[in-house]
Amino acid sequence: MNKSRIAVDAMGGDHAPEEIVEGTLLAADEYDAELILVGDEARIRPMLHGPHASSIRIVHAPEAVPMDQHASQALRSSERTSLGVAVSMVKKGEADAVVSAGNSGAFLAIALIRLRTIEGIARPAIATVWPGLDGPLVLLDSGANVDCRPEWLEQFGIMGSAYAKAVLGIASPRVAVLSLGEERTKGNQLTLEAADLLEKAPVNFIGNIEGKDIFFNHADVIVADGFVGNVVLKTGEGMAAAMGRVVKDMLLGGSIVTKMGTAMLAPALRGLRRRFDYETYGGAPLLGLRGNCIVTHGRASRRGIKHAIGTAIAEYEHDVLGKIAELVRPHLAKEAEV
Repeated sequence: MNKSRIAVDAMGGDHAPEEIVEGTLLAADEYDAELILVGDEARIRPMLHGPHASSIRIVHAPEAVPMDQHASQALRSSERTSLGVAVSMVKKGEADAVVSAGNSGAFLAIALIRLRTIEGIARPAIATVWPGLDGPLVLLDSGANVDCRPEWLEQFGIMGSAYAKAVLGIASPRVAVLSLGEERTKGNQLTLEAADLLEKAPVNFIGNIEGKDIFFNHADVIVADGFVGNVVLKTGEGMAAAMGRVVKDMLLGGSIVTKMGTAMLAPALRGLRRRFDYETYGGAPLLGLRGNCIVTHGRASRRGIKHAIGTAIAEYEHDVLGKIAELVRPHLAKEAEV
């Protein structure tokens, strides 16, 4: 396989373009890929430095999509924006994936119009990787679709299963619906109907899962509508940040003995922080499109951008799009027979 070509939206995000460029430089040091920064060349080029800077290509795009701009407005001006140009590069076959920390609503709208969905997939979903106690797991949808239909959740389960198998290396991913009880009779109409559909889908469906069980790896793929998924995601991130602050205050604000113990535990504490830091898991794939799209936090640091680029490379190299199509194709044929 040729080197993956990753288009990076250099102007998207709270700390663009500085952190985006620095993250791309870190990625150039670590990954064997062709990296392309898309944005205002006059601002980007002076920031490129280091041994691999010359290997990073710049594609000029004069405008940026504001973080608070409505998706419809972003669509109208997308021919001139860094996000629009980066997505178009994937459409034209000039890049294998696009990474953006910019306006996620605009990213979804532009990608959906330009790339379209894989046959058999109605809506794309944001898949976030979570740090379970026994290994990573996938939650989708994490915010792309606030209001969902049962068949969309079924498709999310199929896409999540394909991703977990291809990228996370889980041979037979266990798929579950996020609900308010483990019993199959628990839930609203959406989750009940989605569970019925997933039982017949080409996945290893195990039933319902409760929010308290997410980190305990009771399932490998957790399916929810985008409203619930995003609330759970943000709650998890907030809790991790709060616990980190509590631990820091307790250890550094204690006695001299506590501080000495903290110094001895420092390597283990750094490892714990990395394990539960969302930036360690890079960006979130926008699954279901006919192109590899990676969404990452608007506030992502250079380290987060580097990991998001790594996620894009992994999705391309593991042919996640092809794996999703392989699962969906026989399912579509079966439905046609019925």
